[in-house]
Amino acid sequence: MNKNQRIKPIHFIPISFMVVIIVGAILLTLPFSSATFEETDFVTALFTSTTSVCVTGLVVVDTFAHWSFVGQIIIMLLIQIGGLGVVTVGAIVMYFAKMKFSLGNMIILEDSLNVDRKREVGTFIFRVVRGVFIVEGIGALIYCTELIPRLGFFEGLWASIFQSVSAFCNAGMDVIGPNSMIDFNSSPLLMIVTMVLIVLGGIGFVVWIDVLDAVKEGIQKRFTIRNIIRRLSEHTKLVVVLTLALIVGGAICFFIAEYNNSGTMGNMDLGTKILNSFFQSVTLRTAGFVSVPQDKLTEASCLIGCILMFIGGSPVGTAGGVKTVTAFLVVMNAICYITRRNESVIYKRKVTSDRMRKAAAIVLVNISIAMVMTILLLTTGDISLTDASYEVFSAVGTVGVSRGLTPNLSVVGRLIIILSMFLGRIGPISMAIFFTSGNDESSKISHGEGNFYVG
Repeated sequence: MNKNQRIKPIHFIPISFMVVIIVGAILLTLPFSSATFEETDFVTALFTSTTSVCVTGLVVVDTFAHWSFVGQIIIMLLIQIGGLGVVTVGAIVMYFAKMKFSLGNMIILEDSLNVDRKREVGTFIFRVVRGVFIVEGIGALIYCTELIPRLGFFEGLWASIFQSVSAFCNAGMDVIGPNSMIDFNSSPLLMIVTMVLIVLGGIGFVVWIDVLDAVKEGIQKRFTIRNIIRRLSEHTKLVVVLTLALIVGGAICFFIAEYNNSGTMGNMDLGTKILNSFFQSVTLRTAGFVSVPQDKLTEASCLIGCILMFIGGSPVGTAGGVKTVTAFLVVMNAICYITRRNESVIYKRKVTSDRMRKAAAIVLVNISIAMVMTILLLTTGDISLTDASYEVFSAVGTVGVSRGLTPNLSVVGRLIIILSMFLGRIGPISMAIFFTSGNDESSKISHGEGNFYVG
């Protein structure tokens, strides 16, 4: 192929996701993927494949009941591929096949992971993959202590493995029953382990590596905890602070909004209410597991949920949404304008105007997609605005919670949610690459200032 025929990174990422989704859908239509050994209609299979690869978790059929063991294995593999990233998985395959990485391959990897080119991408990838399997393995072992006694050895073991992969990849799908985590909402061990896996997957791989390196160096050189924290990058510090703030803030909001709601947490004791408030706050930032019925939430909780789903997790992780840092930069930009500051400074480091513009573009694109898809979904049937917006924000943010609307969607409604999930998964990544790849000659032209009135 000549130079003009090569696929650019901005096109490669969505195409690779699309190919995996279609292959997964074809496999799921086959009789061996169904529990009844009958063919599954293509739209249902496509929906399931999309929600798996996009690690969303919205389902139109029960994962534990409709799919056979083989079908569940296919879904889990799709979740793992989607969580790690199609490009990352491709790099792993290339490595074991002893294929050489071209400069183009490296550029695609760097763009898809959104990492600094000073970092050794190959080493970074394999440290991440090793860490992912270690964390998922530990999670599965802990799940086994509760699920094997409840479900039996083989069923409990499989449910533990599936649950650990799904939780870490922020997919929110499970094979433990029809009610997600509702039947286990009074089990501190299962709830806490699930929350930890969700947070570890959503906090971002860059943060992982930075923390591990800082702790390792601190132990070797006998640094104090304070010195170890000082050696963390400004990105890691910001992600940790934002993650904690959103988790605690969201939990407080849900605790207040649902305290007396008998449909959700009203009949729980105080400790269980606190536990479920934190779980709701964590899961709505792209995980998709539920411990209380979402269709019984108050209107206030639904609005809070849409905000958390829109923000999502942190960059270079398994979570979706516009990402914590992106949302913070947009807020920071507004604060800087209001306070008449010339620079946006975080932890004594300046945020470039290019990153500020990128953050604004990502937020604008995502909110536009969410608004358009909500309007389209409302036209497909008798659906309330709350249910439709909750469904769409869940899809665009690749969260996976629903107020019971997903199984009742029409074919057109399902296609709208499929497109929402796909755009939500690849949109921020592809748009970020697009906005930083401007080599157009028009960008070099400087125009005179115009007189426009704002506000």
